[in-house]
Order: sequence, then structure tokens, then C-alpha cells
Amino acid sequence: MMKTHIDQGQSFDFGRTSDDYAKFRDLYPEEFYKHITQLGLCVKGQDVLDLGTGTGVLPRNLYRFGARFTAADISDNQIREAKRLSANKQQNISYLVSSAEDISFPDNSFDVITACQCFTYFDKAVIVPKMQKMLRPGGHFAELFLAWLPAEDEIADSSEKLILKYNPNWNGCGYSRLPIATPTWAESYFRVEQKIAFDIPVHFTKESWMGRIRACRGVGASLSDEMVTAFDKEHSRLLDKIAPSEFDILHYATMLICEVIK
Repeated sequence: MMKTHIDQGQSFDFGRTSDDYAKFRDLYPEEFYKHITQLGLCVKGQDVLDLGTGTGVLPRNLYRFGARFTAADISDNQIREAKRLSANKQQNISYLVSSAEDISFPDNSFDVITACQCFTYFDKAVIVPKMQKMLRPGGHFAELFLAWLPAEDEIADSSEKLILKYNPNWNGCGYSRLPIATPTWAESYFRVEQKIAFDIPVHFTKESWMGRIRACRGVGASLSDEMVTAFDKEHSRLLDKIAPSEFDILHYATMLICEVIK
């Protein structure tokens, strides 16, 4: 995948990170999921489509709340891992390999559509009208995001600086508590219902933080295998100096909830 507004047009492929992604990016705390379900989303009786599902993190963790999930990702490696992890828990989730832009379902198929940590990669001119058609009257789209706050955490900041040493094109750094903007893409298709933002600590060990960083776009999804190995060795030495064996890293979560206009 290549997007001109991301990493100066450098190509990336999360399918290359699928092993680490499956092990280390299933990290959203329980509070994150409770916010979603307390909004009445992804619960029993609803049909939900999760776009850019990766290894199925969102549907796998929300499955217990009773919704019927369909989940799509552009990477066959990611979907392979999603199917394996769901089968291990006997979860009946329908997975398909498809980009968001190529997704095709009949009108009024879903009550909820979700996009977690991925909406920036989509062509809004293509996917937004499709979502409007696929959602039932009264349906909702939820754009979900979670990012660490490097300005407030030495470990996160140091890891970011190391990523930039190996991959100076990476622009997935420096997140802060910016307010949620009203999206221009929503006009004529959705009305913004809620903007929710909150801090949330995420717990890591040295191993799980290293895996989380390897599975990010700036490392495993874009660097060569040799560079990933070199990065990982230097990252391990860095963490030995600055990190305890276990630690929390403060993250900032945002949830943009939009009701479809029919």
C-alpha cells in the first residue's frame, strides 16, 4: 500500500507484520470496549461490519456482546491470522479479504460499521457513500483510534526517536490530545452524533512493547527484514536502560460516532 499523505509516499504492508500483529496488537484495555458497547454499538441483535480489521482485534473482543460480525482487510495474511484466532475461541465471525474501497454488500445490510486505527488509509470519496448505502436507517459509523502520548512518556518518546532513526519518512509519531475535528467527509452522508476522547493506560512488558513497536507501520510494515532485526536489537538495549520489566504507557483514545443520513 502507498498513500501520498502517509510517510512521504513510502510503501507499507501490515501483512508483513501479521505474526507480531496477532501477538502484540490485541492490546485495547477493557475500558475501550466498554465505551463502545455503552454507546449501544456492537451489541446483541446488530449486524456489524468492521473495515480494516487487521487480525480481527475489534470483532474478536466485542464478540461476547452478541453482535453478528463481518470483518474485512486488504491483507490475506491479516485475515489468515484473524480466522485462526477466532477459530481458537470458536467465534463465528465472517472474514473476507477486501480493501475498504472494494467492499460490496447490498443496501441496508448493517446496523453499525466500525473502522479502528485505519480510517486514514481509506479513500473517503469512495468508502463514505458506500457506508451510507450499506447502513440501515438509524445506523452508525464509529471511527476509533488509540495512540500513545510521547510527550508524556519517556519510553514512548525514546522508541519513537529510534523508529525515526531507521525510518525518517515515518509520520505516525508525535500524537497529542488534539480535539476531534468535525469531518468534511460526513457532509450529506452522516451527522456527527458524539465526539468522545479519554486517556487510558495500556500495560506492557518489555517483550510486548517491543512486539507492539515491531508491528507498527514505521517498522515491520515498511523496513526490510535486516533493518527490522537491527532495529529490534537496538530497541532492546534501549529499553534495558530506561524501562522496568513491566510498565504502563498512557494512550489517548478517540471515538467519532456518526449517524447515517437516509
